Amino acid sequence: MFSQMRIRGVGVIHDAVLDLSPGLNVLTGETGAGKTMVVSGLGLLLGERADSGLVRSGADQAFVEGVVQLPTGHPALVRAAEAGADHDDGELVIARSLSAAGRSRAHVGGRTAPVGVLAELGRHLVAVHGQADQWRLKQGDAHREVLDDFGGAALGALRDRVGRLHDAWRAARAEHDRLVAESRERAREMDSLTAALEEIEAVDPQPGEDIALRAEDERLAHADSLRLAAGRALADLSGDEYAAEPAPNVRDLVGSARSALSHGAEHDGRLGELDTRLEEVATLVTDVAAELTAYLDDVDLDPDRLGFVQERRATLAGLTRKYGETVDEVLAWSQQAAARVDVLVSADDRVELLRSRVDQLTSELATAAADLSAARTAAATEFAERVSAELAHLSMGQAVVDVRVEQRLAEDGIALPSGERVRVSSHGADEVEILLAANRGAVPRSVAKAASGGELSRVMLALEVVGAGSAAGPEAGNASMGEPGNDRVPRGRAAPASAAAAPPTVPRRAGIPPTFVFDEVDAGVGGRAALDVGARLAALADQAQVIVVTHLAQVAAFADRHLVVHKSDDGAVTSSSVTVVDGDERLRELSRMMGGDPNSEAGLAHARDLLEQTAAIRGSRAGAA
Repeated sequence: MFSQMRIRGVGVIHDAVLDLSPGLNVLTGETGAGKTMVVSGLGLLLGERADSGLVRSGADQAFVEGVVQLPTGHPALVRAAEAGADHDDGELVIARSLSAAGRSRAHVGGRTAPVGVLAELGRHLVAVHGQADQWRLKQGDAHREVLDDFGGAALGALRDRVGRLHDAWRAARAEHDRLVAESRERAREMDSLTAALEEIEAVDPQPGEDIALRAEDERLAHADSLRLAAGRALADLSGDEYAAEPAPNVRDLVGSARSALSHGAEHDGRLGELDTRLEEVATLVTDVAAELTAYLDDVDLDPDRLGFVQERRATLAGLTRKYGETVDEVLAWSQQAAARVDVLVSADDRVELLRSRVDQLTSELATAAADLSAARTAAATEFAERVSAELAHLSMGQAVVDVRVEQRLAEDGIALPSGERVRVSSHGADEVEILLAANRGAVPRSVAKAASGGELSRVMLALEVVGAGSAAGPEAGNASMGEPGNDRVPRGRAAPASAAAAPPTVPRRAGIPPTFVFDEVDAGVGGRAALDVGARLAALADQAQVIVVTHLAQVAAFADRHLVVHKSDDGAVTSSSVTVVDGDERLRELSRMMGGDPNSEAGLAHARDLLEQTAAIRGSRAGAA
């Protein structure tokens, strides 16, 4: 609820502070005092579009601040926290300023915030009814939401089931359609990968094979030169036994050098050390000569083997040109390709599973949508009757409300159990429209078009009262309205004058806005009908805060808190001009509103009688509860 509002520099209001109660707050005052500016200021606070024309003449800016009391976990508190706002045990301060140049700023919980955040908070905090309802009720979704709220938990459960099924059906169908659309590309990719894997499997390359074959190819291709080099080296080391004239060789020369040292080694240790080293050289020469001999035995001229190696290398090169720079990379690619083939094969299997899943979900969604349509149709009949009965108590006895629930037919839609094809969304397959015939014999039209401004406020009051009375669903409506089912006022007929003595009893219901604001709800109403309007507002105030701008004493007399806006001589409203009246001050204000002398005994007596009458009506409602 709003516990306090401060409005400064809005229209004719200079500076006004409104202390509000949790129940029914009425705002009264002389014409031009600035009552409507309070609603305009509240609109600014709730993020409505700013018009610099609202800034009071001579003021630099308009400023509106509100203090809201909310329970822990309320959606408005959650959204405010997301915007970085602070609050004190559920007390949230929101504010907005508008400069004369049209610049607007918003603050939520002491932090600067986009104006859009105020609008989001407003949707959780306040429902304002007045001329603005014309655009609200032009939105078809608003009609459906009103009916669904009236349908209660049972209808809500059906709607939620349709929403879940629709989301699952749409996701499954989207994946199925995507896989089907990609099937041709998958087939091409699979054929390409399969051919590549078959090619690699036919060659059967081995890890590191290309490196080994390259080395062997080099050796076989140069066998002649390798044999010649090894033979010459062997001859130099150990001599050529087949030579006509033996040439000096390393082994003989080393042996000769050792013989030369052997005579002096016994006289000088240094020569002995050198002889030892020559012995090592002789051993090394012998080992190298033996290895060269073995090498010459291994190096054969084998043209067939050379041809095989070169052919195998050419085959492997065909793979490395396509699938990797080396055979090891080709083998790694083949493993990845095989895994991809498995994925592609499973995708085809997935298509079949999704096709079955889509068929199953389509059937379940069609059944759920049909059930939801049936529930809405049943609720629409009950809802129309109750709203029509309410309007009969609000000086619209000739008005008849009709709620049409029509399915969205589409040739390419989902087939319902009845055989009709409809287009189903997450909200179902229905278009809902609330129609109003304002007078007997009139053709029902959209409620936003058929009702005048004042009538529209009363229609919204009837909708809110009936909707708030549906806490337990339509079946509980007769008890919650405080009227026997057989005594419901027939559609299109005026209620008896005594109807004000039995106002509706509205239970508290979760999920509704904590504050309702009605502007001009009593336009064109007077007499006992005005008492009915006040009784309905008081009933609504039992489960939510209600703020009403009124010029009728019969409505103001039901107030839990009565605020009066006084206009000063210069046409501005100061902070001391918005006051809470009680006792004799309230009696004088009621007397003034009834057209009497605020200070005459007759006027005060009339006001006192009115307060007693409204107290009796509220007492009868409490007894009925």
